[in-house]
Amino acid sequence: MADRRNQLVARVRELLADALGASRNRSAAAQTAVATARERAVRVRRAALGVPQRVGAERDRRLAEIDAQHTSRLAALARQAAEAATREAPGAGSAPWTQWRRSPAGRGEPPGATRIGTVLLPEAEPVPALVALLDGGHVALDGDAEGCAAVVSALLLRSLGRAAPGDVRVVGYDPDHLGGGLAGFAPLGTAGLLTFVGPGGLGRLLDDLVEQIRRINETVLAGEHATLRELAAATGRRPEPWRVAVLLGGEELSRHERGQLDRVVRAGAACGVHLIVRGVPLPEDPTVTRVRVTGAEARIGTLPVRLDPPPPATLVTETCRQIATVVSAGPAPTPFTDLLPAPEQMWQEDSATGLTAPIGEGPHGRPVLVTLGDYPPHALIGGPSGTGKTNLIFAWIGALAARYSPAELEFYLLDFKEGVSFARFAQGRRDPSWLPHMRLVGINVNTDREFGLALLRFLAEELRRRADAAKKHEVTKLAELRAVDPTGHWPRIVAVVDEFQMLLAGRDAVAREAADLLEDLARRGRSQGIHLVLASQDVRGIEALWGRPALVAQFTLRIALPKALRILAESNDAAQSLPKFHAVVNAESGLPDGNEVARIPSASDWETWSELQHRLWRMRPAEAAPARLFDGDAIPRLADAPDFRALTAPEVGTPRNPVALLGEIIDVQARSAALRLPRAPGRNLAVLGTRVDEACAVLDAAARSLARQHRPGTARFSIACLDQDADPATRALYEDLDDAAWYDEESVAELLAETADGLGAPGSSSAPHYLLLFAVDAAAGALAARTGRATGAAHLRRILHDGPERRTHVLAWWRGVARMRADLGGPTARVDQIGAWVALDTHGGELGSLYPGTGPDWYPRPWRGLFFDRAVHRTGQTIIPYGPSR
Repeated sequence: MADRRNQLVARVRELLADALGASRNRSAAAQTAVATARERAVRVRRAALGVPQRVGAERDRRLAEIDAQHTSRLAALARQAAEAATREAPGAGSAPWTQWRRSPAGRGEPPGATRIGTVLLPEAEPVPALVALLDGGHVALDGDAEGCAAVVSALLLRSLGRAAPGDVRVVGYDPDHLGGGLAGFAPLGTAGLLTFVGPGGLGRLLDDLVEQIRRINETVLAGEHATLRELAAATGRRPEPWRVAVLLGGEELSRHERGQLDRVVRAGAACGVHLIVRGVPLPEDPTVTRVRVTGAEARIGTLPVRLDPPPPATLVTETCRQIATVVSAGPAPTPFTDLLPAPEQMWQEDSATGLTAPIGEGPHGRPVLVTLGDYPPHALIGGPSGTGKTNLIFAWIGALAARYSPAELEFYLLDFKEGVSFARFAQGRRDPSWLPHMRLVGINVNTDREFGLALLRFLAEELRRRADAAKKHEVTKLAELRAVDPTGHWPRIVAVVDEFQMLLAGRDAVAREAADLLEDLARRGRSQGIHLVLASQDVRGIEALWGRPALVAQFTLRIALPKALRILAESNDAAQSLPKFHAVVNAESGLPDGNEVARIPSASDWETWSELQHRLWRMRPAEAAPARLFDGDAIPRLADAPDFRALTAPEVGTPRNPVALLGEIIDVQARSAALRLPRAPGRNLAVLGTRVDEACAVLDAAARSLARQHRPGTARFSIACLDQDADPATRALYEDLDDAAWYDEESVAELLAETADGLGAPGSSSAPHYLLLFAVDAAAGALAARTGRATGAAHLRRILHDGPERRTHVLAWWRGVARMRADLGGPTARVDQIGAWVALDTHGGELGSLYPGTGPDWYPRPWRGLFFDRAVHRTGQTIIPYGPSR
């Protein structure tokens, strides 16, 4: 029992020992785990203490990185914004005042926005703060008065600087300061670019702005474009100026004024009408930019802005003076090429019903067309010297010549003033080209009114020819004639006479006949396609024109240049306010309702015209010939005369009626004055006057032309020089003639005696004999020296009387009518033996005995003569002696 207890005790003790060992092991393990946990807890606590520091450092790093990215992005955006602002507001639109100068936008280019300051951006490149004004909208200012005044000055000056001079017109309404707020811009007023509206005038101002908007929408935009900016971009030109109304305070608006102001805000920007207001509430509209000013800063909407300082007063004043000076001088002309069709469209128009071409550009950018046809048939152009009359004629001629071929249009041009500007239409030494349409160019004809009369006679003959053709075909108008006679040559004719009053000046026969011809051509020419264009500096004193109301009434097309008088109707003073390079075109006889203002291009300088003329010249028909050029200051040459070149000697015998050419007739065809010398009484020539060179020239041309009609040895030429001053010319003639004999004071009596005695004597030669006596009156003593037989004077009279029927003709120069009559037998002697004469410096009153009636209307002038052949002429014929042959 005890053993069992002992065994049980031992067993319990063993179990307890195992349990105690296990407990001790577990306790040790627990203590180890606790130690480990405590160590881990320490580490955790230590790590936890370092987390905020690391997180803060990482946060700071990321924030710094974000700040750097933001700053870089902001700087890039600021640079892009600044570049965009510079593009939107180039040059004068944004330049600082220290570097500011005018930089007008190009044709059709928008003016851009306007800078008023810089946007407040921290730590970034300054960005200009811009507002849209011209073609953009309106600006409403509020706040500090001084700051608002600076903004107004900046907006106006920059707008003026970005536009061409005259393209911005300012209206000021400043009832509080009576215009003082815009005092620096006052110089613009001298050119009409700045006007002020006084207190109480706001309603009228708004009414005018609304009317301008209505007019522009109806007549300028006309539904083709939405805005003037679009029109300018499409056409390359701006037809209307910008109108900027500056409204600086005032009383409360009336209901009508409020309504008009709303209309301007809604529709003004599209039509170039803009508002800058302070103290006047504007309605909400996308076109309105609101600027709230506080001292030197402002807000555009919510955008903070630092305002630029106001422009220096001297800069404002000087800029406005420069603009006013340019505008007062007048706008530059438009390019001549604007009047011309494209090269492939030249000469494509038909002139059957009329001639239509642009003469310039109208106020709305559209061409102003001018027509010559059944109505209006003729044109009257007027303008003082220097206003561009010649340039206008060039522009009109060029526009017509580019559209109508020479088969459709011919020009006859006559310029009575001194100058050679029209000579370029004819072939010249420097430029061989000519205008293919030009048939006649007369220049420097201020002393040759006969040439103008010759042109009118030529046109009258052409009118008769066309009228006869129309009658033959039973039609009345040119268009009908061309339809029934398509193979005929029936171009329209435009005759331009510049300074035409010279032709009608005075009360002589030339003026009377010219006025009669003008009236007939003006009345009947319209139906036959003959159109007159008369130009003058001033027509107040032209009695021959204004005394004929029926003549003036035919010139229904009137073109008045600046300051022109009596071109338009008496009640029409539109020309008095025209700027330079402009003209009033009126096809209603000058009545005010017919006015159109045209801006005339520059067309008269050599380079501008030369390009067109050379192009048309290269297009000319193969049979085209140069225009006839008559230069009143030039002396024609016998060798160049067509009539002289046509003279030939017959193969056998002598010409039946030899012709002596004396000079060039002042006419359209450049014919020669010809004296026929048949075997008939009186076929002698007297040259009368004291001008040695001219007298020698007449006889020289006569001798050379006669010699050209005789084969060598078939005619005799006797040259007697009795004046030493004539010796060089007569010697040259003697040396050039093969069948000539020379005589002087010592031998001239023998010549006359021999010739007189041989007239009709048996066995005398039947060959023509021409006595060329130079200053025959100088040898009175020599002619009377022979005694015992008839005196020398009697011999001369016998030769004059009997010689022509025996082919002996006297061509003599007397230095006065009285001297000639003395040689012919005295004051009462008959002068029938002098069948023809050329008067040089001999007045018409001295020629009464040689001329039918009371004597010719002849006033001598250098290198001109009056030729009269009683067998041919009813009136004298003005001629130009041919120049020396050597």
